Amino acid sequence: MVKFQIKKGDKVQVIAGDDKGKVAEVIKVMPKSSQVIVAGCKVAKKSVKPSEQNPKGGFVNKEMPIHISNVKKVEA
Repeated sequence: MVKFQIKKGDKVQVIAGDDKGKVAEVIKVMPKSSQVIVAGCKVAKKSVKPSEQNPKGGFVNKEMPIHISNVKKVEA
């Protein structure tokens, strides 16, 4: 398993992709796939089936993973 400099809760800047330039907090780090989930970046609409928690179903906005090479740590 690879060890990363970026940890959960760190402030990072997106350096590539549609959200280039955004500064946000890391929600989750996934070392096996070398990806991170950054708050408010790479948001996708996912369809949700009706359930007890969400009786209508519909769509929900969800942050998708970004490769760790596309973010850099920002000193707070």
